[in-house]
Amino acid sequence: MSRKLIVYIASSLDGYIATKNDDLSFLSMVETPGEDYGYSEFIKTIDTVIIGKRTYDKVLSMGFDFPHAHQETYVITRTEKPAIGNVNFYTQNLSELVNNLKAKKGKNIFCDGGAQIIHQLLQHKLIDEFIISIIPTLLGDGIRLFSEGFNQQDLLLVSSKSFDSGLVQLHYTLLK
Repeated sequence: MSRKLIVYIASSLDGYIATKNDDLSFLSMVETPGEDYGYSEFIKTIDTVIIGKRTYDKVLSMGFDFPHAHQETYVITRTEKPAIGNVNFYTQNLSELVNNLKAKKGKNIFCDGGAQIIHQLLQHKLIDEFIISIIPTLLGDGIRLFSEGFNQQDLLLVSSKSFDSGLVQLHYTLLK
């Protein structure tokens, strides 16, 4: 069985993953001690990460160590830069990268955003599953999780979970 590319991401109810100025503070409204909404279990199923440069820079700007430094990571960028440990800065064709990764043995591949990378992957029908955590807020504006410009892709609901915080998590797989 080939590896799957899985988008695991949070969004406001109206479909934004951040405000226009990349503010993610709305995510904190569902922070609950001891609750990670299945993230630690999900991370055990992956060994490779694809992330956009803007998202990568945002994570680093938050003062955290890069959380995927121990996994094979591809930061999708236009600027060539030498690898930092397992973090590779990738400037070539995203579709080729994903197809090559899917052909290799290993665990699943995690797309950690951002919206531009997800859009490119959707355009080429490369995403196999979506795990989307809906945050109970309406941002009204910002960076959309899904922008226009890709063909219809039908999904099958694998599971839906609701949490006391108001977060609802939807897990879909692509119908082939």
